[in-house]
Amino acid sequence: MSQRYTFDDLRYLMARLRDPQDGCPWDLKQHFATIVPHTLEEAYEVADCIEQQDFEHLESELGDLLFQVIFYARLGEEGSLFDLDSIVDTLTRKLIRRHPHVFPLGTLKSRAGDQNLAADEVKQTWEQIKQQERVAKAKSRVLDDVPRTLPALNRAAKLTKRAAQVGFDWPDLHGVLDKIEEELGELREAVDRNVQHEIADEMGDLLFALVNLSRHLKVNPDTALRSTNHKFERRFNHVEDQVEQAGGDWQQFELQQLDLFWDEAKAKGL
Repeated sequence: MSQRYTFDDLRYLMARLRDPQDGCPWDLKQHFATIVPHTLEEAYEVADCIEQQDFEHLESELGDLLFQVIFYARLGEEGSLFDLDSIVDTLTRKLIRRHPHVFPLGTLKSRAGDQNLAADEVKQTWEQIKQQERVAKAKSRVLDDVPRTLPALNRAAKLTKRAAQVGFDWPDLHGVLDKIEEELGELREAVDRNVQHEIADEMGDLLFALVNLSRHLKVNPDTALRSTNHKFERRFNHVEDQVEQAGGDWQQFELQQLDLFWDEAKAKGL
C-alpha cells in the first residue's frame, strides 16, 4: 500500500499552489472574497451527500470543504493575519470554554467524570456562554453577529432565535399562528391592489412568520423545505413519466389530468 498523505502534506501542497514562482495561476489570483462562493458551494455539496446518504462520495466532498479552510489559512498567513495553527488553537480554546461540563477546569485534559446532563441543559449552557462571548466582544446590538451572507431562510431562523433569547418572542404557538393569518391577509390585500413592491414585502413578512413558526415547532425550516423540494421532484417526475408514455406532448393534457397523475404519485408514496 502506498504511503498516505498527511495534514502536513496538505499544508505544503497549499503553499506550493500559492508559490509566486511556480504556483497555480488560478490559485495565485484568489483572495478571501473570491473564494467565498466556492466555500458555500462545497458546504452545500457536503450537506447534499449527507441528505442523500451518499457516503461513497462524502469523504471526497468533506475534503473539498476542508481545502477551503486550508486556503483561507494560507491567505491569512501570507497577510500576517493568522495561520492554520492559530485557527486550531482558537477553535480548541473556544470549544473547551463552551463545554465546562466536559472540561470542568477549563483545560483539555480535565475530566468531569460521570454526569447526567440532558442535551437541552447542555444547549442552554452553550447559548449562555455564547451570549457572554458576545458581550465580551462589545457587540452593541443583539443581532450584530448574525452573518448577513447566510441564505435568507437560515438567517431568518437565526434572527428569530437570537431575538427570542432576550425575551422578544411570542408567548406560545397560537400567537405565531395568528401572526401568519395576519400576514396572509395582508398579502391577499396587496395582491388585490396589484402593487408589486407591496406584494414582495408582504410575501417576505409571511415567509418570516413561517420561519418563526418552524422554530416554535422545533423544525429546521431549511431541512423541511429541502425535503419538500425532493418530494415535489419525485412526484413531478412521475407526472412527466406519464406524459412521456403518452407521447411527450404536455399540451394534450388538461391540468385536471396532470393532477390525477400527481395523485397517483402520492398514492405510491413518492
